[in-house]
Amino acid sequence: MREYNMLKDNPGKSLLFFAIPMIIGNLFQQFYNMTDSIVVGKFVGEGALASVGASYSLTTVFIMIAIGGGIGSSVIISQYLGAKEYEKMKTAIYTVLISFFVLSVFMFAFGILANKKLLLLLNTPLNILDDAVLYLRIYFIGLPFLFMYNILSAVFNSLGKSKIPLYLLIFSSTLNIVLDLYMVIVLKMGVAGVAVATVIAQGLSSVISFLILMKTIGKYDADDEHIKKFDRSILKTMILLAIPSILQQSIVSIGMVLVQSVVNNFGSSVLAGYSAGTRIESICIVPMIAMGNAISTFTAQNLGANQIERVREGYKAGYRIVIVFAIIIALISSLFYKNIISIFLDPEISGEGFSTGVRYVKFIGYFFIFIGLKSITDGVLRGVGDMAVFTMANLTNLGIRVFVAFKFTPIWGVDAIWYAIPIGWAINYLISFGYYLTGKWIEKGVNL
Repeated sequence: MREYNMLKDNPGKSLLFFAIPMIIGNLFQQFYNMTDSIVVGKFVGEGALASVGASYSLTTVFIMIAIGGGIGSSVIISQYLGAKEYEKMKTAIYTVLISFFVLSVFMFAFGILANKKLLLLLNTPLNILDDAVLYLRIYFIGLPFLFMYNILSAVFNSLGKSKIPLYLLIFSSTLNIVLDLYMVIVLKMGVAGVAVATVIAQGLSSVISFLILMKTIGKYDADDEHIKKFDRSILKTMILLAIPSILQQSIVSIGMVLVQSVVNNFGSSVLAGYSAGTRIESICIVPMIAMGNAISTFTAQNLGANQIERVREGYKAGYRIVIVFAIIIALISSLFYKNIISIFLDPEISGEGFSTGVRYVKFIGYFFIFIGLKSITDGVLRGVGDMAVFTMANLTNLGIRVFVAFKFTPIWGVDAIWYAIPIGWAINYLISFGYYLTGKWIEKGVNL
């Protein structure tokens, strides 16, 4: 596949061909995560699927912190790249890696100490609590590797090297699937087996990713002997950009945790169906999120090169691309929703769980256009480093989902959880788009 230059080539082609490796890579990432659910759901049982699902929302909070930090920090790296200030670019890369590794160690310690208390706070059904605690404890042991892998992927994307994370994800996903099947079917390790498989596969990938990154940045023309490995001023700028993105990513994940605490009250069968539905949703939003990240990198690089009009052209191209993705997703989900959920649950054995998952996927499939429009608009705001409206819009989205979950599930049942999702996405988009139209985001672009 040809590599397109984001500063010179056609904006639509540059965005699409930059996003495609991210889309494929993120799909592998989701399949990577989804494999745990499929394997335990099919070979262990509905309770095991519910256990993994109960843990998933918590693990997502920690990974979203890494993703949010990576997105915010990558703005700095992309802008230095666009301005051809390679020494500062390398310093920024070293600074973000050191900072987030230290943060991941603190999170690992917290997770190990608090995992059972967190699950109890979420009203996790007692019949699956022990398995959920076991899965979460093993997951936290590998958290520094999982955390750094996501940061390293963000750095590669900020350099325009989105193919590298893709290749690594293909490798780690394949390894994870093999290990999952071996540990669950052959070794009979159950929930513990899929957790160990995840840690081994992604841990190995993070080490390989780090080695490749060091080789990649060595090719940029800079005086390596005098490059600082840590710069407090760059760290301060990164923090100013990363904190809103971290807050947005992690608070949205915390919102998902709060929503799941409501779902948990319906019992382990409904939780299993909900878990299957959320895994499908996480796959469907991949192309939309990837386009948002692509536009963020595109915007940052062109801002660094002082090409504002090109940013607008890229944003318009983003609309055309996400509309096509939304039509494809709607067609697939409307035609194959039963087949999709049956990958996780047997309709004859898990009737209530299967029905819950089917209702979720059948409804939400028509509304992914809203998260596509939201993602590309937020991507422009992130790319210029204007995070205030971006954060407010995403918190509004979160607030709607949490409010509806607590207010309306007693009236409408668990289906109220997914009724709120497209409303939140649409309002998020309208807030960000309204601000985009003012043009104030240009004035607030980060000056490095």
